[in-house]
Amino acid sequence: MTRRPDRHRSRYSRYAGGPDPLAPPVDLADALEAIGEDVMAGYSPERAMREYLRRGSRDQRGLDDLARRVQEKRQELLQRHNLDGTLQQVRELLDKAVLEERKQLARDVDLDDSDRAFREMQLENLPSSPAAAVTELASYDWQSAEAREAYEQIKDLLGRELLDQRFAGMKQALEGATDEDRERINEMLGDLNDLLEKHARGEDTQADFDAFMDKHGEFFPENPRNIDELLDAMAARSAAAQRMLNSMTPEQRNELMQLSEQAFGSPQLSEQLGRLDANLQAARPGEDWGGSADFEGEEGLGLGDGTGALQDLADLDDLAEQLAQSYQGARMDDVDLDKLARQLGDEAAVDARTLAELEKALRDTGYLKRDSTGNYRLSPKAMRQLGKALLRDVAQRLSGRQGARDVRHAGAAGEPSGATREWAFGDTEPWDVTRTITNAVIRTVSDGGDTRNGVRLDIGDVEVSETEARTQACVALLVDTSFSMAMDGRWVPMKRTALALHTLIQSRFRGDHLQLIGFGRHAEVMEIEQLTALDAFWAKGTNLHHALLLANRHFRKHPNAQPVLLIVTDGEPTSHLEPNGEVYFDYPPHPLTIAYSVRELDNAGRLGAQTTFFRLGDDPGLARFIDSMAKRVDGRVVAPELDDLGAAVVGSYLGSRGPGDRRGDGYGGWGGRGFWVDD
Repeated sequence: MTRRPDRHRSRYSRYAGGPDPLAPPVDLADALEAIGEDVMAGYSPERAMREYLRRGSRDQRGLDDLARRVQEKRQELLQRHNLDGTLQQVRELLDKAVLEERKQLARDVDLDDSDRAFREMQLENLPSSPAAAVTELASYDWQSAEAREAYEQIKDLLGRELLDQRFAGMKQALEGATDEDRERINEMLGDLNDLLEKHARGEDTQADFDAFMDKHGEFFPENPRNIDELLDAMAARSAAAQRMLNSMTPEQRNELMQLSEQAFGSPQLSEQLGRLDANLQAARPGEDWGGSADFEGEEGLGLGDGTGALQDLADLDDLAEQLAQSYQGARMDDVDLDKLARQLGDEAAVDARTLAELEKALRDTGYLKRDSTGNYRLSPKAMRQLGKALLRDVAQRLSGRQGARDVRHAGAAGEPSGATREWAFGDTEPWDVTRTITNAVIRTVSDGGDTRNGVRLDIGDVEVSETEARTQACVALLVDTSFSMAMDGRWVPMKRTALALHTLIQSRFRGDHLQLIGFGRHAEVMEIEQLTALDAFWAKGTNLHHALLLANRHFRKHPNAQPVLLIVTDGEPTSHLEPNGEVYFDYPPHPLTIAYSVRELDNAGRLGAQTTFFRLGDDPGLARFIDSMAKRVDGRVVAPELDDLGAAVVGSYLGSRGPGDRRGDGYGGWGGRGFWVDD
């Protein structure tokens, strides 16, 4: 039987990095809410985004955590290690060689007594310096095979350590190397120096580099593609080796310089490496050749490992700067993810990549926009998303207070509200045919279907038109912007409240007219973007009189709408407008200021405004004043906790427009308004 060829073959391989295709999308909602909070607290959007990336979130580690781990690893390297490892190994091998030689001299009965005495005297009078002792023993005729082997190990160790300083991994690769192996290394070093010197003269070609790599590529696991990549890799390692020498004491440096002459039993290696260092430093003078570090630990590092530790310290210093994001034009894309994974592990790199994707998404999805001055601002799209999140919080608080639940109808009958929503069991509202068909088309195309043959409706495609049984409202929200609001921690809750109410009216009750009025020393009509970005400032004065003037003007512009007056304040009026437009301020409140404020409140009452005061703080004088003001216009007084301010204002707005007694209980009998908050 002939086997049919498999046309659908899949090839699988190890994940090679980059964005994880199985990772969940970044949580922009959480980020936007946190950034919005900081913006309302007075931060610029750019700084607020930076603060979010710095702090992270409940499920996402931020830059501060990564920077802390970088600093901890740096401290661990310095406090655990010292740079005496190679010298200590040389001392141990030297002591072993001398001890074994003395043992052999003591038991060798055939040795001439005068020769034995001379050898013992040589061993007894060795210099205290390991380098000088090793040099002096270079011509010694060892009687013990074990002693000779230990001494040869010193020369082999020095050669491997010196190479490991410039070529990572050489110490292990050359363990047990033969004379032929050492000759090949000398040949490679000579060819490398010739190539670098030719490059310095500008006479090299890519063919020269390719020929060198074909001959000696086994010594370069980084697999550089050209001489510049080779120089970058080698100069970074060589500079770290120099920083290691700089970090040693003068005595340690001198010892190693003398010992290097004994590497592999020949000064040739030391000469070639010195030539290589000079070529690398000339080619890459911008590397840190003069730095050093203070190692204070007890665990000795050899020359190769010490150089690696200095490279790690350089990596950690680079990462610390990148994670600090404190330089001009800093971006998360600046963080070297490969370096971060190498130093802190793959999880840290994933955290940094997620933060980079989050930063990019915030910019690319239009949540942050540059204004005419070049500064970032929260876009209308971001304001809507933030407002929806605040509304959901308000809905939860209202539901918790009144035992209510989400009601899935927008009104028994009446004019369409202009909004649509997904159909739910029990809905009797008419279908929005356009939205329903559009949803079906989008779903079909997303599933890979062809709409040319028609589409089939799914129950999830159906959207219904909301209707509303209500009258039009004209709403004025007056928020106190005096310094006491910021000083007592009421600044951000006030802004959250304004944004929640603005979002509710713009998204669910578009026929209503909302005006936001901030009042400090004077009052001002504000757009929601202006109010949320408003910085706290020292402004003595609470000009309720001016705010009420603006609110009444707003009511008169909409004579056919029901006026709703909502006033959020934490202080009595202390300023008013004079007939000439000048602001008059006095504290304690001047009787004329009170009179002007009362007069404008009475005017609002005559216009039919349903008035609610939201009193913040426990000042008895303020409570008496607010209560008396509310009684004049048959209004209400609510004294919410700061966390409940948004729910109180939204509930009062909903209750003032609902059926029945507008006073209600709780926060205004809001349940009659129907479904008003998006899922």
